[in-house]
This record gives sequence, C-alpha cells and structure tokens, in this order.
Amino acid sequence: MEFFHSVPKFRFMAARKICYAISVIVIIGSIAVEAYRGLNFAIDFTGGVVIEASFTGAADLDKTHAAIGGAGFNDVAVQVFGTSKDVLVRLPPLVGSTPANEVTKRIEAALKTVDPGVQIRRTEIVGPQVGKELAFKGVQALMITMVLILAYLAFQFRWKFGVGAVIATLHDPFVVVGVFAITGMSFDLSVLAAVLAVLGYSINETVVVFDRVRELFPQMRKSEPIEVFDRAINETLSRTIITKFATLIVVVALYLFGGPALRGFGLALIVGILAVTYSSMFIASGVALDLGSSHRDLMASERRTAVDDLP
Repeated sequence: MEFFHSVPKFRFMAARKICYAISVIVIIGSIAVEAYRGLNFAIDFTGGVVIEASFTGAADLDKTHAAIGGAGFNDVAVQVFGTSKDVLVRLPPLVGSTPANEVTKRIEAALKTVDPGVQIRRTEIVGPQVGKELAFKGVQALMITMVLILAYLAFQFRWKFGVGAVIATLHDPFVVVGVFAITGMSFDLSVLAAVLAVLGYSINETVVVFDRVRELFPQMRKSEPIEVFDRAINETLSRTIITKFATLIVVVALYLFGGPALRGFGLALIVGILAVTYSSMFIASGVALDLGSSHRDLMASERRTAVDDLP
C-alpha cells in the first residue's frame, strides 16, 4: 500500500543544515533544563510513598501542603496531575517501623480537613534500596542497549553511515527526556522503557533509509549523492507515513485513555516517534551525506568490482 500515487520529489537534504541548527538548539536546551530543574523522578527510582487523591472540586495545593505538614509530614511534595481535582502526594521513604496503612490514614485525615469529600485512589510504597537498585538497573539497560546498537552499526555499515546513524540515535532520547524535564511529568520505569523502545525504533528507521540508499547508489552512478539520498527518503516516505500514523493512533490512545499509569509512557512514545521520523530523514542521512558518502561506502560485506574504478 502506498500513501502517494507516485514517488514524491521533496528536497529533504536541502534543509539539512537548518535541521542541524534546530537539533543543536533542542539538545542544548534539553540539557540546560535537565541541569537546572532536573527530572521529576518517580517513586520507582527515588523510593518513598506516593498517594493519589481525588478532590470534589479544584484542589488548593497550598492548603493541602499545609494540612499534610500539620500532620507531621514535613518533607512532602504536592502536585496536580490529570485534572485540577487530582492531587499527587509524594513522601520520602518511611523511617522506622511506621506501617504504610497508618501513613495513608494520617494523610487521608489531613486531606479531609481541606475537603471532607476527598477520596484516596492509590497508595504506592517503594523502599529506598529498591529505588536505587531500579535506578542502577535502568541506567545499565540504557548503556547495554547503546553498546549493542553501536556494535550492530559497526558490523552492518561503513563508518560514514554509522556516524550518521549513531548521532541520530543519540539525538532522539535527548528530545524525549527534554520534554519530561520541561513539563515536569513523572519519569518512571515505564518512561524508561519507552526511551529504550525509541532507541530501537530510531535505528530501525535509519537502517530502512540507508538500505534504500545502498540499493540506489549502483543504479544512480551518474547522479550526485544528494540526489540519491533525496530519492531514497522519498521512496520510503509512504512507508514512513503509514507506519507512523498507525503507531501514533495506538500511543495517542494510550496517552488519552490509559490513565495516569500509562500517560508518561504514551507521551514518551509520541515524542519519540516524531523525533525518530525527523532524525532518520534529516540528521542521519544529512550527516552521512556531509561526510562524503558515495557508492563506495556501502555495506562492509559488499565487494567492489573493477567497474567501480572506471572513469
């Protein structure tokens, strides 16, 4: 199935330098926001107690914070999530032998002084040691994924293509994490899983374009490399639009109707899919082109024939 009746002739590579500038600004901005504000790490990584409460009307965060502090919980974070009626209360890890149900009852009693009709929706408890272990495992999974991707690229492509693919692959997680730093949304294990999925998705999209470039170079020997890259992207554009649209339908549904537990996961995938589409077209291909890729820079296993040396 094709989205276009004929192969379009968009000049993607003509805009690559503008896209470089946009990507540099986005990545620097993402790093700056992460350094200044940091990520809103969920209880999965920090440990502690999370309580979700639903008020009958718009929640007053100042009164809620004061009421919880009056109940003996000083180091507490209170924020609205979802609607203005939904409040997320985050406490540090429990100290001593304080039962979790007692903490919940004390928080609920404090919240009822603000709104007698408040309801506790969910209580989640993670110990500090478990949180640190999950954080370590998450970083470990991320590093292993990157090493395996780099190993695949080194085996599959020559270095000019590999560099473009690596830069595009590193570009996409920065965009996703930057969005979470800017919005302040909770960064939990499901979001980390989405980031890992985006890494794999990114390299897959880049390889699809590069495979088409590899096929076209022998057919378009008399054409300039920029024409070959543009043709490859245009020929895979129908597939890109159809697959991305189909995937976005699912992840947007997750974001809108999956509830708070899946909202971060859905947002990470939405941002990741858009970033992957952009980077595979402009960043990966653009870098490979600017490094001087030609028909000689195909897969490492491909043998050059004597015809290649002819004028």
